[in-house]
Amino acid sequence: MIEAIQQEILTLEQQHNIKIVYAVESGSRAWGFASTNSDWDVRFVYVHNYDWYLSIEEKKDNIECILPNDIDLAGWELRKALLLFKKSNPPLLEWLRSPMVYTETLSTAGQLRQLATDYFNPKSCLYHYFNMARRNYEAYFKEEEVRLKKYFYILRPLLACCWIERTGEMAPMEFDALVKAEILDVQLKHEITELQVLKMSGEELDNGARIPIIDEFLENRLAHFERYLQNFQFDNSPGYDKLNTIFRQTLKEAWGS
Repeated sequence: MIEAIQQEILTLEQQHNIKIVYAVESGSRAWGFASTNSDWDVRFVYVHNYDWYLSIEEKKDNIECILPNDIDLAGWELRKALLLFKKSNPPLLEWLRSPMVYTETLSTAGQLRQLATDYFNPKSCLYHYFNMARRNYEAYFKEEEVRLKKYFYILRPLLACCWIERTGEMAPMEFDALVKAEILDVQLKHEITELQVLKMSGEELDNGARIPIIDEFLENRLAHFERYLQNFQFDNSPGYDKLNTIFRQTLKEAWGS
């Protein structure tokens, strides 16, 4: 499947006359709790040739397509990606830390990793993960029986909040790393691990009885971060100069001088 995805990346380059500078897995396969039938969530950053940028009209700055074999491809044009990086966009920061890289042809991603600490904004990332967890909790956890796999889509963002609060740094993508670092209660860790094993074994995690010890943790952390974010202050506005340099250098690497 990895070879098939890499071939689709080459096909996209030819179809759109672009260079894909970086492509990774961004979903449950990268998080570490994919089931046997999980989709392939491929995310990428691409750059057009010089002429595309030398015009005054607004142009489409993303590419999305769903392919056979559950391959979901979605990418951002480089300028869009750099502007989002400046805002400490959490999905983009996750892409740069993905453990599953399909292609990294230019120096762009490496340069952004080096700048990630300077541009990291814990406030924007905390709000992103907290709101993701709260939306999923309110959407899926209203009844006594719940969709058990949705636990992961609340746990992961909440554990990311815990990591950021504790370290002041961007959280890792891998669910195991978050659980190991942020869950200290032995019984709670056991229940989460058991659920993860079931999901990864291909077990159908549809509706089931709620798990009280996990529910208690979720409710406690949701209440904590709602209070915490009300008084959280962070002011960091790094400039454009370094990102402009990366943009120009990427164009030269991709298409020549």
